[in-house]
Amino acid sequence: MSEDLDWISVGHVDDLPEGRIKTVTARTTSICLVHFDGQWAAMNNHCPHQKGPLGEGTIEKGVDNKCWIRCPWHGWDFDPLTGAPPGGHEDTGQQMYPLDIRDGEIFVGIEAEPPHERTVTDLMVETMTNWGVKSVFGMVGHSNLGLADAVRLAVIDKKLNFFGIRHEGAAAFAASAYGKLTGEPAACLTIAGPGATNLLTGMWDAKVDRAPVLALTGQVQTQVFGPGAFQDIDLASAFDAVSAFSQTVLSTSNHAELMSLACKHAIVEQNVSHLIFPDDMQTNPSDKPAGKPEGRMGGTKVTPSDDDIAAATDMLNGAKRPMIVVGHGAYGARDQIAALAEKLGAPVVTTFKAKGLIPDSHSLGAGVLGRSGTPIASWFMNEADVLLVFGASFSNHTGIALKDNIIQVDYDRMQLGKFHPVKLPIWGEIGAFCDVIADRLEPNAQADDQRSELADRWQAWCEEKQRRLAEEHGRGIHSFAIFEALGRLVPDDTIFAVDVGNNTYSFGRYLETKGSQRVLMSGYLGSIGFGFPAALGAWAATQDKAGLKGRKVVSISGDGGFGQYPMDFTTAVKYGMDITHILLHNGELGKISKEQRSGEWPVWETDLQNPSFAAFARLCGGHGIKVTEASEIEAAISEALAIDGPALVEFMTDAELV
Repeated sequence: MSEDLDWISVGHVDDLPEGRIKTVTARTTSICLVHFDGQWAAMNNHCPHQKGPLGEGTIEKGVDNKCWIRCPWHGWDFDPLTGAPPGGHEDTGQQMYPLDIRDGEIFVGIEAEPPHERTVTDLMVETMTNWGVKSVFGMVGHSNLGLADAVRLAVIDKKLNFFGIRHEGAAAFAASAYGKLTGEPAACLTIAGPGATNLLTGMWDAKVDRAPVLALTGQVQTQVFGPGAFQDIDLASAFDAVSAFSQTVLSTSNHAELMSLACKHAIVEQNVSHLIFPDDMQTNPSDKPAGKPEGRMGGTKVTPSDDDIAAATDMLNGAKRPMIVVGHGAYGARDQIAALAEKLGAPVVTTFKAKGLIPDSHSLGAGVLGRSGTPIASWFMNEADVLLVFGASFSNHTGIALKDNIIQVDYDRMQLGKFHPVKLPIWGEIGAFCDVIADRLEPNAQADDQRSELADRWQAWCEEKQRRLAEEHGRGIHSFAIFEALGRLVPDDTIFAVDVGNNTYSFGRYLETKGSQRVLMSGYLGSIGFGFPAALGAWAATQDKAGLKGRKVVSISGDGGFGQYPMDFTTAVKYGMDITHILLHNGELGKISKEQRSGEWPVWETDLQNPSFAAFARLCGGHGIKVTEASEIEAAISEALAIDGPALVEFMTDAELV
């Protein structure tokens, strides 16, 4: 017995009957284990034709009445004990490995594992981590194995976290939410063909909501590009419209530079970057240095011009009823905006995407504007004489009034006056604008006392919400009761991930934000199914980013939205993700039913056949509870929030009470 070999246990003699073969693994070596004619043998498991797995084949008699191992893919034959072929395709036969049986345990001798040889994908993953990427969501498969191994090694070195998902669409939404929350990219890992195309909805969500994401897709081998090989599609074309940067990684590429450019495009342009990795180049050796961001990124502070600041000062100082509108693009300047509002005495409304950036608990907070908003916000907008708009796009869903006196501030010049002219478009970073103008403001002495008006409007709205509870008629819980309790019970720094549907409108209308809470949603794409996968991404960000550590993640969906990616609840269980999911179950696509009625269409095919989602959560290994009475709401939410891991609360609701 050679002392130079590593002897690896691959099973027991009772595991394999006489006349049978099976695949076993010795460390990382795939072996066809043979029990034939009273003897044992171990050979290389890969058929030399197309690497078919011999251990999944059979021992059969050939035309010569001799028994052969037959490859299950294309029928090539090999001697069960020597690995020799009958002739006609290979002269050398299969590599055989020494085998030893000790007290019924089978050991195979393999060469000592050589030191790892650095590969192209090792280099690119190292570059990716140098640029600050910390989390990867995805699925390991046959056309990304080399790249996946580079990710594995980075995980072992604690440079990356990897989350294996059940559907690539969930990975895409998780990465998009991560980017929306942090402004920094996470990565998605998929195979070629369907794995890559499953990313596209989530990538469009990231693109239109300006979230940085890095998509890493496997691809078929370069020698079979084009003719229509298995899972070969034109990934460059498929991702062209959705990505700011998309390139195929070839053996001759400058690999560190490609990854650096992908990361830089994602970060600077807040957009999707995409790299395509052909299977045959992923394990090519590389001794080149990894790329780094040093010297490749400038500062981000752009101060508006003096003329623009002077014009804005005049407009604001002369206003009697100024109002501030905050969009998602202003999330980095929330403290400066709050201070500016205090100095002006101006109410602050947010777009739905920016809900919580100025909390409803603030004395100048006026809630959400638009279809998902409150009557408070719309009333103050209608009465305003100057609108100061930060980081908002004037979406038709938000419905910002086209006032004569609008000051719009944005770091993206293309957003200024995008759909219509505004009185004063100002290019600059929003926080810089607030800092510069703050010392110049001298609010109008004749300005109305909007702070006291706000208190009165909030009181009237609170009374109206309480009256709405009387609408319950025994067909399910009122959504207001759920969101009123949730808003009271969650921590002040909760991160909410919300889906699309009636549940979303109710959340925007009824949940009152507080503290430093954040809200993540599929804004411009409006994709159903976003909510729970987004919570996976948000939770990963709380593990990666010091400023987010310890924050509670709460996701919200209807039964239609959760039904899009339900199996990724097992992902949350697998990785111990502390996520509380609030599920409003009304048995239908309630928002669509409502639209059919309002459009005078018959309600058709919006009903849903559902399981008990609470029972499903428990079957997956998480916490699940069903609530059918309003009196049970508070206890159920409190119990779920206290669970250190994934928990789901299923509320049986009335689709009409939104």
